[in-house]
Amino acid sequence: MTRWAVDDPVDGGDRRLHLTLVRHGESQWNRQRRAQGQRGPGLTEYGRRQAARTAARLATLPAPDLVLASDLPRVVETARPYPAEPVPEPRLRELDNGAWAGLLLTDVEREWAGDIARIRAGEDIPRGGGERFADLRRRSAELLADLARQVPAGAERRILAFTHGGPIRALVAEVLGLGPDGHRLLAGPGNCSLTEVLLYVAGGAITAGRLVRYGTDDHLAQLPSRHAPAEEAAR
Repeated sequence: MTRWAVDDPVDGGDRRLHLTLVRHGESQWNRQRRAQGQRGPGLTEYGRRQAARTAARLATLPAPDLVLASDLPRVVETARPYPAEPVPEPRLRELDNGAWAGLLLTDVEREWAGDIARIRAGEDIPRGGGERFADLRRRSAELLADLARQVPAGAERRILAFTHGGPIRALVAEVLGLGPDGHRLLAGPGNCSLTEVLLYVAGGAITAGRLVRYGTDDHLAQLPSRHAPAEEAAR
């Protein structure tokens, strides 16, 4: 079926960049409800099953020209079942949560109640003495600009990136041209969900962007519950 809308973005160039973003699978600290940021161990057994199912889903998509991944353990482990070796990209790391990392979320909310209230009211302050969200937006914008410059003239390039919830929200906010707090409009994507954006590129610069999908995880629908007995999960 042909689709057309009068307000479709004007391409303005001869290059396109398809960027597919994958959030990591369930980590041990996800399960324990601990703040993570740029620290923390790898996946739970359930997270590894999510990663395997996600690799199978990605295999049905057009092959990427480049695979990138955050270098943090939970993302490295998520990318492992995918056949192509990812290039480590530090700009895909999660927001640095500073002193919050490793603490139970309930403890963070109690011990930093004032900071939490300011953040929820819309003030962008360092998380636990670490990064502001603006810092994450800045490195996300730099990454997008670098990727756009690498698209050859007349080409359509596909990139697959394994990352975290924060960078996915930041990257989508940049693509859609949302304001400094525009990421607050976006719900956090689930573990091993897929997000895809399309970028129009001219003269090595991004001229427009479109959100193709956000946080879809239908490929995990038939995954046995993490509470299922081992023999049931093996079926």
